[in-house]
Amino acid sequence: MADVEMKPAEDKTKTDDKKEEEVKPTPPPTPVAEIKANAALLERAVTSLEPRFTHRVLRTLTSLRKKLDSKVLTDAVEEIYHKDGAVKKELLGWIPAPTAVSEMEIDASAAKSTSTSEPVPEVEIYLRLLILHYLLTDKEHYPKALELAHQTVEKMQTLNRRSMDSIAAKVWFAVQRAYELGGDLSDARPLFLVAQRTSSLRHDDEAQASLTNILLRSYIHYNLYDQAFKLVSKTTFPPSASNAQYARYHFYLGRIKAVQLDYSDAHANLQQAIRRAPPGKIAPGFYQAVHKYFVVVELLMGDIPDRALFRHPVLEKALSAYFDIVKAVRTGSLSQFQTTLSKHAAQFESDKTYTLIVRLRQNVIKTGIRRLSLSYSRISLRDICVKLHLDSEEDAEYIVGKAIRDGVIEGRINHEKGWMECEVGGSGYGSEVSELFGRRIAFCLNLHNQSVKAMRYPLDAHRKELAAVEGAREREKELAKDIQEGKIDEEDFNPEPGF
Repeated sequence: MADVEMKPAEDKTKTDDKKEEEVKPTPPPTPVAEIKANAALLERAVTSLEPRFTHRVLRTLTSLRKKLDSKVLTDAVEEIYHKDGAVKKELLGWIPAPTAVSEMEIDASAAKSTSTSEPVPEVEIYLRLLILHYLLTDKEHYPKALELAHQTVEKMQTLNRRSMDSIAAKVWFAVQRAYELGGDLSDARPLFLVAQRTSSLRHDDEAQASLTNILLRSYIHYNLYDQAFKLVSKTTFPPSASNAQYARYHFYLGRIKAVQLDYSDAHANLQQAIRRAPPGKIAPGFYQAVHKYFVVVELLMGDIPDRALFRHPVLEKALSAYFDIVKAVRTGSLSQFQTTLSKHAAQFESDKTYTLIVRLRQNVIKTGIRRLSLSYSRISLRDICVKLHLDSEEDAEYIVGKAIRDGVIEGRINHEKGWMECEVGGSGYGSEVSELFGRRIAFCLNLHNQSVKAMRYPLDAHRKELAAVEGAREREKELAKDIQEGKIDEEDFNPEPGF
């Protein structure tokens, strides 16, 4: 047998190394490369009149602005604007000087494109938006950010290009943040009102939705709920708005309805905000803020929130104070409620839920009175004051009378003897229990009568009749077959009478 020549083992290892190199994932693009790619997409959106490319750029804004610094912005402007024009100098003037120089330097000459055309104005507004977001990350740059916001709005209104509408909605949000952090938000309200009217006349749905939410936030920030309600009633929120804008709109609308004592509509709007909002891990701040109001509104409606809500990993720490309030309302202890309210008053005021939580005092008192009415058939008003920690017997009489009128408890107040008597029927049960018991007895009697009627007739009697009919049919078929075959004559089958 001839010897077989074996291949060296190194060839196999080399092929495995090549496969591993081919499977290696490509590294993510640098922030500068991402900004350049977004600028190219904006150019393509303007030339092809396709707004989907602009939306693709704006979807990366949230993740991109976390990677921005002076070096990234400077390199991006240098690589996008090759000529030393007025726009390039102006953009570089807004970028603060970098605090530290990166070790890796990009060769600008190698990165430059062969194209010498000036970028479209949408690219300039997009770069201004990135610079504005970067300036808002540092307190020292708030005045500069406010100035840049003013100049960007003026330039955007001077250009007046419909291909810039999607970017304009993001710019207005950044302007609102600049005023909120670096100035007075009420000063920008006339500017936002004019822009909102202009966007509604031009049917610019994205800017209209963004500006409506900005105005609602401005009104609610200064507790101007009447003006916010007038704005909602006089305007129509665009149906083509994004889920994020709808979530903010329903959140603000729920807060307005809660202040106006319309708890059912407030609860429905807050539920819509939770459903339309991003998941808790993506936007934890908004998720927590909506659930704080949702818990308070649910308590004001007389319901107790689900305990599993307070075990959510994103909400567990943020809703710890609200969980204590829920326990106080559930037990009906007014002293525990007052202690919890004073303990977490600072947090409730910062969350702007303090005024709504104060309204829960009546719910706690109603729960306590309901418990007392179930425990005692007669109790003095003085004992009610002691147990519920009320100020005087007059307050206890007023609260008990209101609870009786609202149907919370069934009873009456004896003014002469100064006690509350709970109504009890002659059989020892209340009116609701007696009525329910009577309905159950009537149902059992009706079931008994139907059972007696069913027992009078055999259940299988109709089956015997069906079997007899089927047998007669079979006999008729056999007779007809015999007649056709000639085995039986018709005369034999029908003999003459008297034969």
